[in-house]
Amino acid sequence: MVDKQGAFKIVANDNDYGKRLDYFLKEAIDQGQRSRIVDLVKQKSIFVNGSSKKPSYKLKPGDIVTGDIPPIEHIPFEPEDISLDILFEDKDMVVINKQAGLVVHPAPGNWTGTLVNGLLYHYPGIQSCDDEIRPGIVHRLDRDTSGVMVVAKNRDALFKLSELFRTREVTKRYLAIVHGVVKQDASIIDLSIGRHPVDRKKMSTMSPRGKKAETHFRVEKRYPHATVLQCEIKTGRTHQIRVHCQSMNHPLVGDKIYIGGKRVVKKGEISPWERTLNDVKRQMLHSFFLKFTHPVTGKNVEFQAPLPQDMLALINELELSIAADIPAS
Repeated sequence: MVDKQGAFKIVANDNDYGKRLDYFLKEAIDQGQRSRIVDLVKQKSIFVNGSSKKPSYKLKPGDIVTGDIPPIEHIPFEPEDISLDILFEDKDMVVINKQAGLVVHPAPGNWTGTLVNGLLYHYPGIQSCDDEIRPGIVHRLDRDTSGVMVVAKNRDALFKLSELFRTREVTKRYLAIVHGVVKQDASIIDLSIGRHPVDRKKMSTMSPRGKKAETHFRVEKRYPHATVLQCEIKTGRTHQIRVHCQSMNHPLVGDKIYIGGKRVVKKGEISPWERTLNDVKRQMLHSFFLKFTHPVTGKNVEFQAPLPQDMLALINELELSIAADIPAS
């Protein structure tokens, strides 16, 4: 179906009616992850009846799909004996409590020391999954975000879990510590997120090509200079909670990218509590709860990860601010 140069031609049949173009190609070609196919469609390397289409294009019988898939560039990286905090595992998946500071998969600047390197060491069979660089990876957490992640051990589990995340059939809850006192007890942030119009390394609610993003939050506890929030994300945009918290002027404590780093103090000396918040080394964000349907058994499963020590330590210090009866800023 695909020649040595990567060119192909596929004719959709009656069974393909209504299928998304990207998933049709994933099933038909079985080469690379869906994300790679989506990139090729967006790059106009794949055509339907001679015209470029969106990845979500719904096929009709008789549609002629053609394109050119360049070979995957081999990126050398090796299994590494990296300690993993395993919450659950069976023959189809493994659920991990990812530590802060651990990059999920190899990328420029981080070809070693990633979660994938550790997975390849502990679970060599995970290489049977499609993607050479991201074998088994269904979803991601930022380097400095800790908490629950599910990883597929085989192709079938990878496809089914990826579909659950794509169709938003997964419950994802986080605990976040943000700057300032959040006045609303609970609310929904429904602001689209896309690439920052100036700084392409950042995400923004001001992007002209943003995609729908929805975050539900409720206040767990208020302190004089910070608030603990429980956040549930209904979508899975890059940096979603970080960007949405910044949008309501309550950036995450410790976030050096989205204004949560060194806060500018306009008047007077910085208080000890503000200094404590400013000295935090990473964004205070932890994925503590994940619920979804098991990709093989069909049963509902849920997993929780305890708060890491750095967040517990900060909360303990914030408790002292209440005892000291310092007015809220």
